[in-house]
Amino acid sequence: MTFANTRATTYNDTVVRQFAIMTVVWGVVGMLIGVIIAAQLAWPALNMDVPWLGYGRLRNLHTNAVIFAFGCCGLMGTSFYVVQRTCQVRLFSDKLAAFVFWGWQAVLVSAVISLPMGYTQSREYAELEWPIDILITLVWVAYAFVFFGTVGTRKVKHIYVANWFYGAFIIAIAMLHLVNNAAIPVGFMKSYSAYAGVQDAMVQWWYGHNAVGFLLTAGFLGMMYYFIPKQAERPVYSYRLSIVHFWALIFTYMWAGPHHLHYTALPDWTQSVGMVFSLILLAPSWGGMINGIMTLSGAWHKLRDDPILRFLIVSLSFYGMSTFEGPMMAIKTVNALSHYTDWTIGHVHSGALGWVGLITIGSMYYLIPRLFGQKQMYSMKAVEVHFWTATIGIVIYIAAMWIAGVMQGLMWRAVNPDGTLTYTFVESVKATFPFYVLRLAGGLLYLTGMVIMLWNTYKTVSAGRSVTVTIPAAVAHA
Repeated sequence: MTFANTRATTYNDTVVRQFAIMTVVWGVVGMLIGVIIAAQLAWPALNMDVPWLGYGRLRNLHTNAVIFAFGCCGLMGTSFYVVQRTCQVRLFSDKLAAFVFWGWQAVLVSAVISLPMGYTQSREYAELEWPIDILITLVWVAYAFVFFGTVGTRKVKHIYVANWFYGAFIIAIAMLHLVNNAAIPVGFMKSYSAYAGVQDAMVQWWYGHNAVGFLLTAGFLGMMYYFIPKQAERPVYSYRLSIVHFWALIFTYMWAGPHHLHYTALPDWTQSVGMVFSLILLAPSWGGMINGIMTLSGAWHKLRDDPILRFLIVSLSFYGMSTFEGPMMAIKTVNALSHYTDWTIGHVHSGALGWVGLITIGSMYYLIPRLFGQKQMYSMKAVEVHFWTATIGIVIYIAAMWIAGVMQGLMWRAVNPDGTLTYTFVESVKATFPFYVLRLAGGLLYLTGMVIMLWNTYKTVSAGRSVTVTIPAAVAHA
């Protein structure tokens, strides 16, 4: 028997605290911009004819704020927290970790400035121009060094499954970013894609759907596999299923992108490949959802009194619903009705607000008190109110978009006996108006919940203090 080094070592939670606070701040910013553009769709004059307040510019800012500001800050913060705890070692490099935080905030501020000014590559989820893309690359490489360096220097043999999902997200997004953003700069904030025509579209939606698959799915599944067992105080329902879930999801997701390009110039066989892999995706997706929900076996009663656990479990319900709806919408005959309609918007937001939003909010409510030496959030009643405002807001939002989308699809393809269109496009827009108002109402409820969270976070942080957590040292090992 040999004795390990018992010198006390502490976790680096400074960067986790920074990311946790900015997750909440950017969440409010992203949802606020979403509410503004939702209002503009109902009442277009609200842009006041100011170019940088126009829907076409703010919509890009909204998606970037929700995905890369709110979502990525949550992922970066929780991944740094989880990898230290599961590997029982301090982050690989404090200086690189600090660069990841400040570099990423610089990226986000650059987006807030450049997108309303109209600087864009016009690529979905990849609008930022080439100088900002270079900064993203540098920050992401540093992020990968810190995360994988920490895994490589771990004190435990086993790599917990959450780290597999975080690792896959980091590697896949790096690859997607480099390939999709290959461009030829022709000015300080202007570039042209290295691809052309249908190849450009294919590369873009290979990137676009895998940004959903690896950032908005795999990364947050890493969050799910750590924080649900922690909050429920139960082990993962089936660790074996979690490994099967990982490999099945990682292999399948990469091939599903072409379903965004049904009935376009993309070769028909490629569209069919995208459809088939999208349908296969249902199995691993639901395997992960079932694994997460069944982790509550023997602890279902906790849902009555624990709003944080409710956030985490209801997020899985939305994950299951979205990952059923997505493969169904990838079927060509269904897509013929749904494509270009607000049904797609409803689908995206059931995933973004329901799955990504709720799992992140629940994880932050778990983390923030612990990071600042508190037993719980300043007001658990406020957490309860947040849960209900968010959940009701999501349901109103996606139900309005589902109904509007099916109505639009049916109106657009309705023809008279002589072959002429039954409805003009303007008639379909007019019929959609009440649903745009309902969408705005749902978004306002969700934003209200985020503002409540910001207040609750401020009060919790103000009452608390930064705590130093010592890494548990193995006294002896055989």
